[in-house]
Amino acid sequence: MKKIYHLGNCTTCQAIIKETQVDKKGFTMQDIKFEKITPVQLEEMKKMAGSYESLFSRRAMKYKELGLKDNKLDEKNYRNYILEEYTFLKRPVVIIDDKIFVGSEKKTVEALKKAVK
Repeated sequence: MKKIYHLGNCTTCQAIIKETQVDKKGFTMQDIKFEKITPVQLEEMKKMAGSYESLFSRRAMKYKELGLKDNKLDEKNYRNYILEEYTFLKRPVVIIDDKIFVGSEKKTVEALKKAVK
């Protein structure tokens, strides 16, 4: 499977897609704003990534708005927040067969570029 979960209006996602050219290499593209992440999809991501926390974005505006930085969150909380609000998914999330690449850190993007070649 080759899939990318992204936001179409996210400039970081757009830059990574352009840089890695995943959109031209047979990847299924899912804009999570318009096509919500399903519990099954999130569970698959969690199995590959190791935890819901590793998929959770603390950069989301709602993270501060909801005062979540002051709360102790557990795996169930991370899962529920990601399913309720698409911006809580760290993005992009790229799945290539049995590998997952989560987020926009430089080392993640470099590993993704090597995997896409």
